[in-house]
Amino acid sequence: MAAERRAGGGGGVALRLYSTLSRTVEPYRPVDEVVTMYVCGVTPYDTTHLGHAFCYVVFDVLGRYLRFLGHRVRYIQNITDIDNDILRRARELGEPWDALGNRYVAIHQQSLDALGVEPPERYTRATEEIPAMVRMIGDLVERGHAYESGGNVYFRTASDPDYGALSRLTPEEMAPKLTEAGDPADDPRKERPIDFLLWQAARAGEPTWPSPWGAGRPGWHIECSAMAISNLGATLDIHGGGGDLVYPHHECEIAQSECWTGQKPFARIWMHVGMLRMDGEKMSKSLGNMVFIRPLLEEHSPEAIRLYLLSVHYRGILEYDATALQAAEDLVAILRRAATGGGQDPGSRDAPELDAGPYRGRALAALDDDLDTPIAIDALRDLAEAILAGASRGQAADTARAELRALAEILGLGLEGSASLSGSGTG
Repeated sequence: MAAERRAGGGGGVALRLYSTLSRTVEPYRPVDEVVTMYVCGVTPYDTTHLGHAFCYVVFDVLGRYLRFLGHRVRYIQNITDIDNDILRRARELGEPWDALGNRYVAIHQQSLDALGVEPPERYTRATEEIPAMVRMIGDLVERGHAYESGGNVYFRTASDPDYGALSRLTPEEMAPKLTEAGDPADDPRKERPIDFLLWQAARAGEPTWPSPWGAGRPGWHIECSAMAISNLGATLDIHGGGGDLVYPHHECEIAQSECWTGQKPFARIWMHVGMLRMDGEKMSKSLGNMVFIRPLLEEHSPEAIRLYLLSVHYRGILEYDATALQAAEDLVAILRRAATGGGQDPGSRDAPELDAGPYRGRALAALDDDLDTPIAIDALRDLAEAILAGASRGQAADTARAELRALAEILGLGLEGSASLSGSGTG
């Protein structure tokens, strides 16, 4: 089926993706007909901002492209609905922590829906998987990979000789980052400063769950390991998230998951999306320099926002630029006019039709090359301009228009009157 999808373009080049673990672009070779993809979701304690959208639009395009190529995709995204940040925010607002989380989950999902981001097969919540987390932690303790101290349970990083392979940080570099993430390196209960929390003992006023080590709640990292494995199995094809998750979150996930399953790797490909910046600084809640999705959608179409987010390579840095957003809006108008005909003369039926093959080939080759969406967008722009230029000469372009619509759908662009040529593979 994948070969049929490529007919007329792409040159039969295999999909290649950059893996943070190997620091190389690797041929993607699924071992099963179903591609398993897990992407770290939000901690719902504030409104969805453009940085979130950057990450989830990228993985939306990856899922669409995999389905275009004929793969079945099982895509799971978590919701970290119990976390230090949620509890802190709930205290600030005087709101129950679970009600706050539910409110922001709804806002997040509505924002992504408005951007045309296809939902994963399942949003799995951390609070739904706590028994699985407790079992994993218990097994890690029994095997010597974790230890209880003062009611907390920590992962013993010295037990994993590969710890640090993803981030390539030294222990001295890890310690301040771990502290910044809410797991103090100077905690006296730890054997080693970079050992990380698996289970946190109960604190006054916080929700708790039972465990063999006393009431408490799970650490951040074990949540994702349990949710990923329980939904997708011991080895994932693709594990993704923002670049700020490489350490400590994903480094810790690898260690505890592989020590628990006894299998390597936990994920075959580790994909990380770059950061969105504003005025040279990372867009973040702590800096207060965020652009939120809902007000942005009052000024721009979903298609323009998507094109803007995809205008840089996903591993790059995207600097917020209102002028570039307007340019994306102008490009949407060009694509839509070309894709629908825009009331133009359909052209002479005796004239040779515009050949969309070279443009299709460029777009698919770009997507094959580590999801190079900027180059793919350039190919779509050139195809649209060729269609419009040909129309002014009376050249027929019905097939080319259909091809433009199909390629645009891979990028999640809903051009009016579009009809998918990419099939209806389900996630």
